[in-house]
Amino acid sequence: MKELVGRVAVVTGAASGIGKALAGRFAAQGMRTVLADVEKDALDEVASGLAATGADVLSRVTDVSSRSDVDALAAEVTERFGVPHVLCNNAGVSGGGGSLWSTTERDWDWVLGVNLMGVVHGIQAFVPAMVASGQAGHVVNTSSVLGLSTGAGSIYGVTKHAVTRLTEGLWYDLQAAGAPIGVSVLCPGMVATRIVSAGRNRPEHLRNEVAEDLAAAAARRTEAAQARFLEEGMSPEEVADLVVDAVLQDRFYVLTHPDMIKPMVEARFRAILDDTSPPPARPLLDPRRNP
Repeated sequence: MKELVGRVAVVTGAASGIGKALAGRFAAQGMRTVLADVEKDALDEVASGLAATGADVLSRVTDVSSRSDVDALAAEVTERFGVPHVLCNNAGVSGGGGSLWSTTERDWDWVLGVNLMGVVHGIQAFVPAMVASGQAGHVVNTSSVLGLSTGAGSIYGVTKHAVTRLTEGLWYDLQAAGAPIGVSVLCPGMVATRIVSAGRNRPEHLRNEVAEDLAAAAARRTEAAQARFLEEGMSPEEVADLVVDAVLQDRFYVLTHPDMIKPMVEARFRAILDDTSPPPARPLLDPRRNP
């Protein structure tokens, strides 16, 4: 895409973090902007703030793990603005950490439902009409550094690997269809968002029953990790700038911290090519330090 003014952008997970920043950047580019999220109060606040700047905004509470919710969003977008030009499947949650054998079915249902099926639902609800329109467009799916590298067992990491591969597949499919629609996979490192505390939005029926003392300990770990992300992470606005540039330049892989991420990717694939065991896990370091 070479022109954004007057076009339509849809952003999921738009009430905070990267999604909020993306919505702000697209609105600033003169796009009509659609915001979707499960956090109603935060979503309303973001939408009101953008509308106050003169932006043409539509917001809708949407659970991306629900296909019917995403279909309803697509119907409302089409009625209000027509077929969108930019689709950002950005909504995501953390969770399901620890050893894989200690995770529960509820952990898998929650994280897979949002991180992977949320992207699938967005593609299936919006992309057919984008292709049929014949107009230039772009799809951005949010993965992670953990969607390119390897490490300890993590439902989050599994879902993000799936999103990366899904996005690569989407690129091939759109090429085969001859559609003028670009694709990007966003792979953030540490960004100053509240994803670490995403459990605040976990549906009640998907919560685990945990002993009070264990729950308190887990809450303390989450609070410490969340504080570190907010203090040391890249600003969401910087990430949004990278995404807008990728849309305009038709760039597929969008890495927020290439100096950190590329060595991790190289180590993983070197192990594959050399037929060795996976490389030692590397922590997600402060990007201001040497990785």
